[in-house]
Amino acid sequence: MQSPMALNDAQRGAVEHVGGPLLVIAGAGSGKTRVLTARIEHLLGQGVASEAILAFTFTNRAAREMRERIAVRLGEGAARLWVGTFHATAVRILRREAAALDRPRDFVIYDREDQEGVLRDIVKRLELPEAAFRIGLLIQRISDAKNALVDPDELLRLAVNPHQRQIAEVAAQYRDRLMRQGAYDFDDLIAECVRLFRDRPEIGARYARRFEHVLVDEYQDTNHAQFRLVEALSREHRNLFVVGDDDQSIYGWRGADLTNLLDFEQAFPGAGVVRLEQNYRSTAPILRAANAVIANNRSRKGKTLWCEREGGAPLRFILAGDEVEEARRIRGAQEGWVRGGGRL
Repeated sequence: MQSPMALNDAQRGAVEHVGGPLLVIAGAGSGKTRVLTARIEHLLGQGVASEAILAFTFTNRAAREMRERIAVRLGEGAARLWVGTFHATAVRILRREAAALDRPRDFVIYDREDQEGVLRDIVKRLELPEAAFRIGLLIQRISDAKNALVDPDELLRLAVNPHQRQIAEVAAQYRDRLMRQGAYDFDDLIAECVRLFRDRPEIGARYARRFEHVLVDEYQDTNHAQFRLVEALSREHRNLFVVGDDDQSIYGWRGADLTNLLDFEQAFPGAGVVRLEQNYRSTAPILRAANAVIANNRSRKGKTLWCEREGGAPLRFILAGDEVEEARRIRGAQEGWVRGGGRL
């Protein structure tokens, strides 16, 4: 693991942030994983207990890599850190608090096939036309509602036509079916944690007191439910440390809400902002081209990537008709490069 001595000035400023909310805008290749792990090391070095730190990652792989890096320095103490994806962390909380939710501690998490089976049965029982109520679209509508923390009763209230009212009825029956079977689906996990903390504030307060520091990776890809969970956990101490890049938000189709990052300072008054702009991955020609492209993004906080590697081959621009042709031409260029003795 990198030591704080290996950090550049901007990275060190983020790592050694005294307290309160901090937004770290980390450009591509700027060492955000190093900063996150170094931040945890710094907190531990300041006397913060391992079990008082909660870090959210975007993928299980990222969580595993972060734990492994920290374990190099901490050994067994790393096991007491809560490092995981939003969903994995939500599962831990829901199993611990199962009694308060009237669910078994060993509840089942429905996968896509399970969801399809339940919804297909509900559509059949309600005698709805399959052409107008396709299962895939129903799953997406229910998922979107859960990520936005909109329950079936609210869906019904917001419905403006018979079709929307029928979708709300399907969502209500789906919710009730899962509850009777002691199950959740994937999208329930975070939404149910938020609901638990809202309906049982004493439970929410207990977790907020336990986790004195909350860290979030890939903050630009969080949705509304994830934002509300982070907000609930950091409301009292306000020691929230988030890392994200407004120019790398690509999961809007999955409910990611870029305004979580863009409006961070409004959501958490007094928040600091640190920009990681030094790139360690690319050469200057690549960064100049990237900066020229992303400067045209309308919704962004603004940053300019730079590097110390001034050399590098000039870029080649290829205009492709579609993504299939693009992939084919890239593969052809790579194969030609390998045949010519180059390395990938």
